[in-house]
Amino acid sequence: MTQEMEFKTIIAQYCGVEPEKMTDDMRFREDLGFSSLDFMSFLGEVEDTFDVELEEEDALRVFTIGEALELLETL
Repeated sequence: MTQEMEFKTIIAQYCGVEPEKMTDDMRFREDLGFSSLDFMSFLGEVEDTFDVELEEEDALRVFTIGEALELLETL
């Protein structure tokens, strides 16, 4: 499984969208229905799964799947 697909599989646990149907321009809150709590739980799961540490200020600037993937690639 690619990193992108693994990432989208984690997202799918918090919304009703299948990973294969997700696009990079989908927004976590508006398009996927994430609450603030969902987003924070999701970030924790991403940190654990990919063994990275996200800075809060960086995470607060992430609004779309594509932005999140770009951030993940830099860590």
